Amino acid sequence: MAKCDSFPEHLIVIMKKHLWIASVAILVISCKPKSNDYKTVFNDPILYCKTVKMLNDVVMENNFPPIIASRNYTYANIAAYECIAANDSDYNSLAGQLRGLSNIPKPPANTTIDFHLAALFAFTKVGNAVTFPEGSMMGYYDYLKRIADSTGMSASILDNTIAFSDSVVAAVMKWSSKDKYAQTRSAERYTVTDEDGRWVPTPPAYAQALEPHWNEIRPMVLDSVNEFMPPAPPPYNVKDKQSKYYQEVISIKNAIDSLTPEQKHIAEFWDDLSTKLNVSGHVMFMTKKFSPTGHWQNIVGIAAEKARADFDKTVYAYAKTSIAMFDAFIECWNVKYKYNTVRPETVINKYFDENWRPFLQTPPFPEYTCGHTTVSAAAAEALTSIFGDHLEYTDTSELEFGIKNRSFTSFRQAADENIWARFYGGIHFHNSCIISNKEGKMLGDFVNGKLKMKKNESKID
Repeated sequence: MAKCDSFPEHLIVIMKKHLWIASVAILVISCKPKSNDYKTVFNDPILYCKTVKMLNDVVMENNFPPIIASRNYTYANIAAYECIAANDSDYNSLAGQLRGLSNIPKPPANTTIDFHLAALFAFTKVGNAVTFPEGSMMGYYDYLKRIADSTGMSASILDNTIAFSDSVVAAVMKWSSKDKYAQTRSAERYTVTDEDGRWVPTPPAYAQALEPHWNEIRPMVLDSVNEFMPPAPPPYNVKDKQSKYYQEVISIKNAIDSLTPEQKHIAEFWDDLSTKLNVSGHVMFMTKKFSPTGHWQNIVGIAAEKARADFDKTVYAYAKTSIAMFDAFIECWNVKYKYNTVRPETVINKYFDENWRPFLQTPPFPEYTCGHTTVSAAAAEALTSIFGDHLEYTDTSELEFGIKNRSFTSFRQAADENIWARFYGGIHFHNSCIISNKEGKMLGDFVNGKLKMKKNESKID
């Protein structure tokens, strides 16, 4: 007789927000499993969404910067996707489609495997491997095994499932190790100079420039980091009041000086700074939120539930959206460190008002182009290709941070709102956000055109 286990104590801090644990416990059926109860439990797409949310919380709690967070989600979702593609004839493996991914192990013949549990295991193990502290996700991995035991899965099926999942994990991790992430950990730092118009650290942290070598990371789909290169930003010119640059500076200063409650809500809702340094006198403390990719991971789950997607389609949606955002960050960071443009805060403090502050805290990297707007547009295109352009949804992602919901008629509408969000936040010129949205849309459409993940899927314009 299988016995019920309590949830691991060391996960209580991270999981305290997740009331879904109670629902899973109900599915365990009070430790009196029927022979196929596990099929119902692991066939539930909501369980996958909640598993992604667990990694999201680990990423947030441990201060992973937005672009590194994107890497964490992408490899974990790809590993899960390969598990479902191995069994579902409607989906194609990404082997041969993503750069450097040449082979994924196939399940052994005549072996009974629960492919949904394999996907959960694979996501959890890869998520654990690409985050820290070591073992952050493994208590949850053990919990999934106990659920399998408590719901009637035989030891042989569980062993087969783990063995197949582990083979996929090993292949994905071997592939990930060659994306140049490790090499960029010791790359040369950004050089700060006093050149007018060039990015310099901003208050209150005055942090060093984040990931100036991210354009060296191997893309997933892009053939080159220069595949999508936007026009140069307006020339730096604060002396000519008729110049495009001067008008951009005055526009953002005036906007922040007179924000409406709705504009503040838009800025706060899409803040997603991941970490914010709060300073009050001699007291300093950090507050944490999702990264842009973490926010869109939540949106994927909301959309999949609203569309009543099954388990496999849900995993597919997470994987495709993650891939689009991964490449969008590489493209955007290539542009950022090509132009190294100064932030509005620096210019306004130097030439207009030394006490002026943006509504949101300025993040530590160059201004042009906007990362959040770029990845939001890319994510919206990926999700539109899966769920269509008319899926209305309410985004509840920010409730846990005390920020009220926002509702959208489509993913593209949400991405378009992000054009204004960064402007209302005072951290990006509006021209940058407009250009970034266009770049993200083109990149997302490029990913949609290149990847053949779902068989016989029609293209959505």
